[in-house]
Amino acid sequence: MTAPWQAPEPPIVLASASSARKLVLAAAGVVFEARPAAVDEAALKQSARAEGLSAADTALALAELKAQRVARARPDALVIGCDQLLVCGDAWFDKPANAAEARAQLQSLRGRRHSLVTALVCWRDGTRIWHHVAQPHLTMREMSDAFIDAYLAAEGDAVTTTVGAYRLEGLGAQLFETVTGEHAAILGLPLLPLLGFLRQHGVLMR
Repeated sequence: MTAPWQAPEPPIVLASASSARKLVLAAAGVVFEARPAAVDEAALKQSARAEGLSAADTALALAELKAQRVARARPDALVIGCDQLLVCGDAWFDKPANAAEARAQLQSLRGRRHSLVTALVCWRDGTRIWHHVAQPHLTMREMSDAFIDAYLAAEGDAVTTTVGAYRLEGLGAQLFETVTGEHAAILGLPLLPLLGFLRQHGVLMR
């Protein structure tokens, strides 16, 4: 069942396991199915860095690969692939594996400005039909090790679910001094550009 402003065809599939992305898209009134894509992100990132690809090109490649994988199982659907890289200086950050890695990341990021390179790819009928890259900028405030430890204790395992070890929609807001860019893009899904594309493509009512 779709919303009155959404065409019944094609069905929309979000190729992501991210709860934040699902919440963003659902809150905008888009009816979709979520289907995670199993890809070796670490290997692709390592290869991309070795080849000298930019963070934007790498995020796009990952988003496209996820969309492709899911589209094989859902050839009838418009599949949305997403990826996000945190870039600070010359370093790319991944989701921390544990609290110790999260602590090291926050210590490295504090007092510095970083970008969240966020890519979207829409895939239909065996080809990419649209893509977009957003790059919100965030400046983390200076903070004590004691605060970092208190934050990590409060967040628990949630710090391992996002790049940078923070959720801006929650306690992660305490970490920042300034934020520039669409909030939804920071959460991993540039929503306004995506809604605009869906309207142009006839999936959503103009």
